Amino acid sequence: MDDSEFHRLRRLPPYVFAEVNAMKARARAASQDVIDLGMGNPDLPTAPHIIAKLAEAAANPRTHGYSQSRGIPGLRKAQAAYYQRRFGVDLDPESEIIVTLGSKEGLANLAQAITGPGDIVLVPNPSYPIHPYGFIIAGGSVRHIPVPGSISIDEFLPALERAVRHTVPKPLALVLNFPSNPTAQVVDLDFYATVVDFCRRQGIWILSDLAYAEIYFDDRPPPSILQVPGAREIAVEFTSMSKTYSMAGWRMGFAAGNKRLIQSLTRIKSYLDYGAFTPIQVAATAALNGPQDCVAEARATYKERRDVLIEGMRGAGWDIPAPAASMFAWAPLPPAFAELGSLAFSKLLLTQANVALSPGIGFGEHGDAHVRIALVENKHRIRQAIRSIRQVLADPERSIDLYLRGVGDNIAPIKARA
Repeated sequence: MDDSEFHRLRRLPPYVFAEVNAMKARARAASQDVIDLGMGNPDLPTAPHIIAKLAEAAANPRTHGYSQSRGIPGLRKAQAAYYQRRFGVDLDPESEIIVTLGSKEGLANLAQAITGPGDIVLVPNPSYPIHPYGFIIAGGSVRHIPVPGSISIDEFLPALERAVRHTVPKPLALVLNFPSNPTAQVVDLDFYATVVDFCRRQGIWILSDLAYAEIYFDDRPPPSILQVPGAREIAVEFTSMSKTYSMAGWRMGFAAGNKRLIQSLTRIKSYLDYGAFTPIQVAATAALNGPQDCVAEARATYKERRDVLIEGMRGAGWDIPAPAASMFAWAPLPPAFAELGSLAFSKLLLTQANVALSPGIGFGEHGDAHVRIALVENKHRIRQAIRSIRQVLADPERSIDLYLRGVGDNIAPIKARA
């Protein structure tokens, strides 16, 4: 037997990132120093006051039992306070907020709650994999809206209108993700207002992923869709503490907005989990209510890394747009390597420069002309990666020839042979 016999797994394509991950594991097993700019796994430490609150709460035996699936009241109140001070949005912590095990779990379980066989969801392409596959796993279908890079509302709205006009049955929901993973695109409130107006008239739910709300690099903090008047009639928004507070492994996120959608997510989660470990929720409450210096410091660190990456790659001959937000750069393939596609180019850099990136094809077919670069190594390591990549880019014909000759996993990095 193999897993292809199972209905839901038959609907999932091979995991593109698995190939690069396997090569990365083999390189490390061979004691090669791989600089991993692939997975968006924050390397910054969680702030000491958050860890201290976790330890304090965990020392109390009364916190060791089952928690609350929808989140402890204090944490929901803290998230409501965050929305009020950050976005000027007043939310009812009892009916408009639920705590999730990271934004990914929240979106996937909401998909399970609202999606039936034959339902169609509109999802930008490229996108973070859970955005389409959460609904595919739930039994629905996806219609992709091509968004290969930056797109204005004047381009997005006609694409959205075409998708709705040519979709039967009418789409159930639209997924949005700004700042975007993987493209790092940001949008303004006018963008959201136009989309909300359209979806309200069409009777389409909006699921907004705002996981990178606090990782921005200019004086324009990304807005929330819930700031748009009337948005809560059709929209729910997912946020996460993973990147904001460097708490990725803690698995702590939220859904906020439309009461019906929050109630649906609450109901299905009541069957599936008992919520996060209570001390983690207590510590998350302390993070939201406490000093925010750690958030500003993380933001500054990612900006410094972004600047080193963009400037260094430009000097190496690779022109990459500077992201305005998120912890990623969405890099078009260098012209001399464009015909390889993103997966082959990622493999080439891993084998010849010992640098791991994420192939854009892993985020959808419209991402294949790009790779995603995560800002998850310090400036010294980023400079080291740039030096190695520079040597690959300096002689494209030789680099591509080495790759196509099938030397693949067995070749030593160029920097070691030079």
